[in-house]
Amino acid sequence: MLKKEFKRKDVQRARNLIMGNSGASTNTQIGYNKKIKDYKEGDVWTEGRKKWTIKNGIKQTVSKLDTIKKEVFMPLSCPCCGKIMKKRLDKPNYKIHKKCHDCVVKFETKLRYTGKYDNYIKKLEAKNSLSIVDEMESYLLDAINLSNSGFVSEDGVIEKWTGGINKKEWTKKIKEAAKIRRTHIEKELNDEKGTKGIN
Repeated sequence: MLKKEFKRKDVQRARNLIMGNSGASTNTQIGYNKKIKDYKEGDVWTEGRKKWTIKNGIKQTVSKLDTIKKEVFMPLSCPCCGKIMKKRLDKPNYKIHKKCHDCVVKFETKLRYTGKYDNYIKKLEAKNSLSIVDEMESYLLDAINLSNSGFVSEDGVIEKWTGGINKKEWTKKIKEAAKIRRTHIEKELNDEKGTKGIN
């Protein structure tokens, strides 16, 4: 026995979904005619300050974070081979290579067989070094730009401190050091490509 009885609009909504009319109205309106545009699967449009699309017959909002979600979240199956990624080593390999552990092993085995594995590892290490330089630069710039004009003491009194470092000078030094390190890493990477290139 049902605790709640279905209303007419609930039944009409179910009919609309079954018939493929997900945007159809469930109630009859009197005195108001809205311009109705038919959108197809994959169409993107703006309505009321939001972007909308239709995926699998359902109207959904398009978020600014959709591209980030695709990068961060691991899909259910491997984009390379189509197998379900449920092994323990699939997640860390997907973060780096965007494929499952088995596909990475096959790829690296092929590189070893062709003699390009050492160059491949050097390229990965160079990319890792570049990301470390970027993180270190942003950390140091944030540390320099912290305000040191006042601190709250243990008594709750705000103390004004003077002195400190020259922010402009240190920002310039940090950016120059990061740029030198980046160009050095990229030069090593380009030298390796010039000698042995990875296909």
